[in-house]
Amino acid sequence: MPEVPIDAGNTAWMLISTALVLFMTPGLAFFYGGMVRSKNVLGMLMQNFFAMGILGILWALIVFSLAFGKFGDGGWIGNMDFFAMEDVTQKGAILGQGTWVAGGAGLTLTIPLILFCAYQMTFAIITPALITGSTADRMKFRAYVVFISAWLILVYAPVAHWVFAGGWLAKLGALDFAGGAVVHINAGAAALALCILLGKRKGWPETPMHPHSLPWTMIGTGILWFGWAGFNAGSALAADGIAAQALFNTFTAASAAMIGWVIVETMKDGKPTTLGAASGAVAGLVAITPCAGFVGGMSGILIGLVTGGVCFLALGLKHRFGFDDSLDVVGVHLVGGLLGSILLGFFATTKVNAGGFDGLFAGGGTDLLLHQVIASFVTLAFSFAVSFAIGKVIDLTIGLRVSEEDEEIGLDLSQHAETAYAS
Repeated sequence: MPEVPIDAGNTAWMLISTALVLFMTPGLAFFYGGMVRSKNVLGMLMQNFFAMGILGILWALIVFSLAFGKFGDGGWIGNMDFFAMEDVTQKGAILGQGTWVAGGAGLTLTIPLILFCAYQMTFAIITPALITGSTADRMKFRAYVVFISAWLILVYAPVAHWVFAGGWLAKLGALDFAGGAVVHINAGAAALALCILLGKRKGWPETPMHPHSLPWTMIGTGILWFGWAGFNAGSALAADGIAAQALFNTFTAASAAMIGWVIVETMKDGKPTTLGAASGAVAGLVAITPCAGFVGGMSGILIGLVTGGVCFLALGLKHRFGFDDSLDVVGVHLVGGLLGSILLGFFATTKVNAGGFDGLFAGGGTDLLLHQVIASFVTLAFSFAVSFAIGKVIDLTIGLRVSEEDEEIGLDLSQHAETAYAS
């Protein structure tokens, strides 16, 4: 593997970005934890925090190799070149052949390969953790652990290879700066599959199931927004102008989506809510993720504004079709990820990033748009199908769902023998 010089500035920025993205998972725990009922708070926190344990080990052992081995091969899955951290060094490297551009064959790292591995590990941790919002209040903890472990290997690794590691979708010409398909569509489709398999919470939708602590949710939103700077701007893998553009787009899209959500919510329901403001900001962060380093000007604001309104309206899908997506992972992450990935086909411009392609509005025709649609729906279909299959096998063996009695008691006591609050 050819070595390249290490850039100290890029390395410093990526060390910070890695810490920022890891911090997002506790932020997600607070975001979701505030929305569940008090008897399920620790169950939600444990699912998110435990992801940082089991998934980090699996990433180091095998998943990094499956995702990023055979970089730039245009294929379906990596190999065992990096199994158990073999040849993952403190030096920069060229993965594959040549310098990476969208659809190209290689990635020249000016940061240590071990740091690239650590940064990508934080993505692999938070992506399965996103799914917990759809299964809240009713999934066995041991079933959750088995599911996310199998999912990381069988779903996340292939999709990451297809898109992030020069696999077949990258070769096709699809763009995904920081994970619209790999993270959000992928997790959102899995969330839909699992909540269908699990069935509805006892009493839903007739019984009100109010959030137990919206201040927690607001704090979680702030942590996520803060951490997303590393998620998106860090995906430039350098402290450069593209990272700066991605950072700006990330913040403005979140701001615009919050406004878009609150406007539509007020028009429909009469009053703006704190939960709506928080959800709107997260929807904007989701939608800008694939676009962050490929769009400029007012594009991020327009993408965010549209996403905020559309994702609010998408919450009604679960009532219309009868699936109990407890904390609206489908409405925010799946729909938001789809919107961002497809809108990139309109707004992308090589004036911002010469390694991308021009979208429809930049005179690039419909090629990129077509490739974005293909990548989005291939990811959705693959993730849904394999996630459903994994969940079904678990359900037929150790069981997915807690008993009615345990659900009534709450996950805190039934799964962990603890309570979040003294009675």
